[in-house]
Amino acid sequence: WIVFRSIITPSIVPDDEKKYTWRERFSTTKEMLPVMILMIAVIGSLYAGVATATEAAAGGVLGDLIVAMMSGTVNWKNFQASLMGATKTSCMICFILAGASFLSTAMAYTGIPTALAEWVVSMDPNRFVLIAVLWVIYSIMGCFIDGFSMIVLTTSVVLPIIVGAGFDKIWFGIFMVIIIEIAQITPPLGFNLFILQGMTGQDIFSITKAALPFFFLMSFLAALITIFPEIVTWLPSTILSN
Repeated sequence: WIVFRSIITPSIVPDDEKKYTWRERFSTTKEMLPVMILMIAVIGSLYAGVATATEAAAGGVLGDLIVAMMSGTVNWKNFQASLMGATKTSCMICFILAGASFLSTAMAYTGIPTALAEWVVSMDPNRFVLIAVLWVIYSIMGCFIDGFSMIVLTTSVVLPIIVGAGFDKIWFGIFMVIIIEIAQITPPLGFNLFILQGMTGQDIFSITKAALPFFFLMSFLAALITIFPEIVTWLPSTILSN
């Protein structure tokens, strides 16, 4: 969106105070090489089947730490702060997962997800109507609940319905992530809008106005992958076929 606006309205882009030669540009680009290599290594190991998602994530953290140490941006103080932040976040996620596991087990015993899935399939709803309904539900939830909690608390109910309606699980995983991110910035009560308000000190109307372009862009992306699901499923299908 920023790039698009800068093309349409060049006056909003500040003038360059200094001109750089191509030699200078290439010499500074090499500073990004370790990060680029790390990204390729993490994603490449997943694609090649060398590492699982957990192993690739652990390797990415180790590689990032090495890059930070080489660049001199890490010290004992911020390393301790990072460990403490990661520990707090991990504990929060574990408690959420424990609650979600209990909820999933209870729901499985009651048979509610299966009954809901059979009920939805018996109605033979339009695929786009079903997606639109889920979109509205997640948008409402996004006003009160963070994204991770939304995923773990609703998957046990929603997934059987989606599978029963004939949707691909991998596609729905990507779709759910996009929808939840949209829900977090849905004006005017999106969960992340209030976080941004607290961080910036701006009023909620200014934050909402600034978030609107991203809301529309992500909504367009969600609609696009709904109409053309091959955008999501093509790359995973190449991996599964190997």
